[in-house]
Amino acid sequence: MDSQPRIALLIDAENVNRANVEQVLVDLRKLGDASIKRAYGNWFDARLKRWESVLRSEAIRPVQQFNYTKGKNATDMALVIDAITLLHTDRPDAFAIVSSDADFTPLVTHLRERGLPVYGFGRADTPQPFRSACSAFEVFDEGKPEATSPTKGNGKRAVDAALRQRLSQAVQKAAAKDGWARIQAVRAALGPRESFSPSDFGHSSLSKLLKATDAFELRNEGSPAVQVRVKEAAAPPVRGKHAEDSAARIPRTAQRVSQSP
Repeated sequence: MDSQPRIALLIDAENVNRANVEQVLVDLRKLGDASIKRAYGNWFDARLKRWESVLRSEAIRPVQQFNYTKGKNATDMALVIDAITLLHTDRPDAFAIVSSDADFTPLVTHLRERGLPVYGFGRADTPQPFRSACSAFEVFDEGKPEATSPTKGNGKRAVDAALRQRLSQAVQKAAAKDGWARIQAVRAALGPRESFSPSDFGHSSLSKLLKATDAFELRNEGSPAVQVRVKEAAAPPVRGKHAEDSAARIPRTAQRVSQSP
């Protein structure tokens, strides 16, 4: 009896929901034997705590990666290094990469050029370049997101002031000097997928959720280069001590004119 193809399964745990891992493993069993299973993330982060049961039950090896720069994670680099190492050492017959991050596109292309099939798994908002680079790409079934907070009657969380504030902070954190931020950078700033999912609010992608709040401007919509920035709000009226300071800076002649009958 011929042996099954050996598959190296590499999971970007900070970019996907742990609930999707079971679907990935079921699909891979039809393709071969996922004899190498690794998940990458900063496991000291409390937001990844819920992954423990999945890692144990599915015998997935957790790979620790600290975030050396605030606001950015180093998981991508660790996964890429391991993939290239495995390519030349363990020599699996195929790779499976679980992520919705288009930054993995060059890695997939590199592996494909060396004759290995690469199976991709990710969300519906995964950029097209990553999808196209894979031998096959499977979109997660996110019809039943995990409930992690109070919801509306239809099972989706409400879009409220707290959500807008969280999104605004993420956009500002990821923004360049001109105020525009890449959608993938905003995604990373929001934290692991399981701590924040657009589907919890009834939207299939982060860009659609941002647009629905009516608090952000988007450009290059519908492309991997989509960017977002916080809409400019009217400056609040000057009150209190600041008002007195402003009046003190007005030339005296102007003050006399304004006070004349």
